[in-house]
Amino acid sequence: MSDEALQRPRPAGRKSRLQSLRNDSPLLLLALPGVIVLILFAYLPMSGLILVFKNYNYNGGIFGSPWAGFDNFDFFFSSMDSAIRATRNTVMLNVLYMLSGTIFSVAIAVILNELRSKSFIKITQSVMFFPYFISWIVIGAILFSLLDFDKGLINRLFGTFGMAPVDWYSDPWMFVVILVAANIWKSAGYGAIIYYAVLQGIDTAYYEAARIDGASRIQLMTRITLPLLIPSIILLSLLSIGGMLKGDLSMIMGVTFLNPLLLPTTDIIDVYVYRTAIRSGEFGFASAITLYQSVFGFLLVLVANKLAGWYDKESKLF
Repeated sequence: MSDEALQRPRPAGRKSRLQSLRNDSPLLLLALPGVIVLILFAYLPMSGLILVFKNYNYNGGIFGSPWAGFDNFDFFFSSMDSAIRATRNTVMLNVLYMLSGTIFSVAIAVILNELRSKSFIKITQSVMFFPYFISWIVIGAILFSLLDFDKGLINRLFGTFGMAPVDWYSDPWMFVVILVAANIWKSAGYGAIIYYAVLQGIDTAYYEAARIDGASRIQLMTRITLPLLIPSIILLSLLSIGGMLKGDLSMIMGVTFLNPLLLPTTDIIDVYVYRTAIRSGEFGFASAITLYQSVFGFLLVLVANKLAGWYDKESKLF
């Protein structure tokens, strides 16, 4: 036998694999609950995708209902105007949510990172985190008390200054701004805490070296803080892109009350499905649109991940 054959590493045998399992058993046990939850709530429900191709009825159930082929998709795409409007509104609102939320979250995190009072930072974090747990129904009630045409606080203030009241609930494009502002108020604090945690992991030696070179606080933020945040921004953006075609039905219902005057901009895919399918019991159609959203979102993630890889290979998800 040659020296090269003797020096060639042998493939790992069964004993070595069992030994590695024993060594990693604590980590595997820690991961086991998450894996079980993932299987129960993510993979097992995928068997219900058969409903997409069924003409569902209560007597037959999911597996006993007659086959419908692609008729459930035809129901959505046959009315192209409604389908295009719902898709456009969903993408438009989600892009605005993602951009505005990222900008405000990063800005708040950078400001917190520049503060020196630890007690003030803790109080500020708690106050910012609180809106994340408030339901959209409560937020909708608060907005209604502010924006109501007759009794709203804002229109009353307008009246004291001799200004005409504004019918906020009849202007669909104005409500895009209101929805974006409400989303920022609810979620920017949560995102800021994530980015602030990332900033706490940055080595302080970078800042000390820059201060020695005479860098100002603005230069520290623009040359060190923000560039080191970019990988985290890309990662969270990639995770958000996967749900680009999934709207927040509870948000639209809680804030707009499904006002028909606002549907030109608030009729997202989830609202359209709720209005046309869920109310009438067309679960096959609703499942077909959900599959359409998931597949389209998966393709968006693949494209965005590829673009992120061109910018920075370390920022890719996979």
